[in-house]
Amino acid sequence: MQGPRIWLISLLVALVSTSAWAQQQVARLELIPPSPVTNRVMLDIRGAVENNGDSDRQYSLSLFLDRESAATLLHKENVKVHAHSNVGIYYRHSTEQWAGRHRLILVAANASGPVRVMRNLEVLPSDIRSTRTIDGAWVGIAHWSEEEGRHWNSTIRRLTDADWHDQIRGMHSLGMDTVVIQESFRNQEYYGRNRMSSTGYKGLAYYPSELFPGRAQVNAHDAIEAVLSEADRLQMNVFLGVGMYAWFDFSKDSLDWHKKVAQELWHRYGHHPSFYGWYVSEETYGSLIPDQGESVKDRYRQEVITFFREFQAFCRQLAPEKPIMLAPNAHGMLKSQDVWPVVLAHLDIVCPFAFHRMPEGDITGEQSAQIWQAMCDKAQAHLWMDMEAFLFEGVALIPRPIGGLIQDLQRFPNFEKILCYQYSGIFNSPKARVQPGGSPTVVLYRDYLAYRQARNQEN
Repeated sequence: MQGPRIWLISLLVALVSTSAWAQQQVARLELIPPSPVTNRVMLDIRGAVENNGDSDRQYSLSLFLDRESAATLLHKENVKVHAHSNVGIYYRHSTEQWAGRHRLILVAANASGPVRVMRNLEVLPSDIRSTRTIDGAWVGIAHWSEEEGRHWNSTIRRLTDADWHDQIRGMHSLGMDTVVIQESFRNQEYYGRNRMSSTGYKGLAYYPSELFPGRAQVNAHDAIEAVLSEADRLQMNVFLGVGMYAWFDFSKDSLDWHKKVAQELWHRYGHHPSFYGWYVSEETYGSLIPDQGESVKDRYRQEVITFFREFQAFCRQLAPEKPIMLAPNAHGMLKSQDVWPVVLAHLDIVCPFAFHRMPEGDITGEQSAQIWQAMCDKAQAHLWMDMEAFLFEGVALIPRPIGGLIQDLQRFPNFEKILCYQYSGIFNSPKARVQPGGSPTVVLYRDYLAYRQARNQEN
């Protein structure tokens, strides 16, 4: 009778050993931009291999299209991954010949066996970069301005974790499968006007942070966890907003703060498959000239360059494959087109806004978009668009009529991804239990859904 017992014990030991080995080795894969894309973009394929074991390991990393074979091998390299460390793999490929549905497969093999990870990719045939659809949207756990959020901010603050699941489902049903959490902390300070270097940081967290004790006044216990968990289920992509330290602030103090917060966010939420990348919440002017004017221009621009060089290096130590995104104003590009390429060398995605409302005396939105694209091409960075889905009613934000959204989608064809600001308080599914912003948001939701369904029939 000892034989079956010994066999069972051996099987259990083997299962435990296999599980422990799997926990020590993790592979991840991201596509920039994420699916779907047209066949007019340069796809950035990024992988990472984590070695959580106590000894160094050698890996053979292979990247395949659709299936594992010599004929479908896109890229291969051998790497050494130190104990409790990681290594990234970076490969770029045009989508021009890839129209259709595909799978990208990363295989990380060593003496213990292979680890695999896969991403689906749909490539749409097109004569332009854009899909002419809204591919994602910002969500604000609460809006930074009570005046701008007058019609809906008090309602958003009352959303529960379950209500945030509802909001993410609404986005998904519109095909807005990239979520940008605007900020993880609320702190209404500005560059050059704050004294935080002496007084300390007093911002309020939207999640149970161990770094800073203050909590923002919202009903949800952890809205970030709620967004990520529902996005996991729906296979969506989520940028975590690392901010707010202070608007337009890229000083050394801001950099140090961002590193600490990014590390905490990664340790708390890095296990989520939907965690796609980092969003730096602070924004900046397209001119790269702060409110203080020309007298501090050179210093400020150097701070921005240093910030993204060091922040990108830090984030790649945490997760080599995760992109960093910034959403600056589109205006003033003639004053900064020699500086942005230096910034973009350390910024994976730039997502400018306000092309449709260029100030008088500035270049046109189309001209600004062309300058941005040329700068991104030079730096091998990605150009996305932050499309404004709102209008101003005085100071308050209200849903923009569908005609304006369609006009922008038609007018600006060169953006590989179009996100909109924002979903929260501007769109609402008629099925949502709580609808911040009320009936006008449901109207816009239905109008955009009808537009998207018509686009799908055309394709």
